[in-house]
Amino acid sequence: MGKGDLRTRRGKIYNGSHGKKLPGRVKKAAPVTRTQAAPPARGGRAR
Repeated sequence: MGKGDLRTRRGKIYNGSHGKKLPGRVKKAAPVTRTQAAPPARGGRAR
């Protein structure tokens, strides 16, 4: 552990990362919305 390790103080100074230890969370893509509504489900039990 030393200059190549971004989790150490010396590694941050060497790399110039200004204390950013690990990459941030990746945002998920927006869910795809349906353009057409599904037909209503039929109630009751199958016979």
